[in-house]
Amino acid sequence: MTHIPLRFVWNKVSGHGRKGVGAALNLVSFIDFLVVTTIFLLMSFSASGEIAVDKNVKLPKAENVDDIIDAPMVAVNGNQILVDGALAGSTRAVEELGRMQKIDELFTILKNKRELWKQVQPNKPFPGVCILQVDQNVSALVVKSVFQTAAFAGYPNVSFMVGKLPKSN
Repeated sequence: MTHIPLRFVWNKVSGHGRKGVGAALNLVSFIDFLVVTTIFLLMSFSASGEIAVDKNVKLPKAENVDDIIDAPMVAVNGNQILVDGALAGSTRAVEELGRMQKIDELFTILKNKRELWKQVQPNKPFPGVCILQVDQNVSALVVKSVFQTAAFAGYPNVSFMVGKLPKSN
């Protein structure tokens, strides 16, 4: 055999080499993983920007409406209060008391969201906007308590989510 100047090449040619450092990847498994991940993401996130509304919640209707904005969503149905899908209190406690009250769990969650917003965007003024998604059958006492709690937590600008009525001529 002729002299080969590189030692590792000579070892490979003469059969004395070690195992190669390159590892073979199973490409089919990797593609399957990417397909499953892509399908999951496409099904999880809406490209249209629509917000999921609970099918059991019947929203009041209005003619003059604005597009939805990016703000915490406070959903109130017959039994519970949710903030962006997380449980934030019970409507039953307010109804049983029979008067307006500050809802502590809701207050804490909204206050934490306000503080987080201020940390993430320290140079911008806090808009103080939240959206109430209230079932039309929820009592006014509960709506007032939620509204007042949002104001105490630093959200004085409250928007109500409504269904859009066709404009009358």
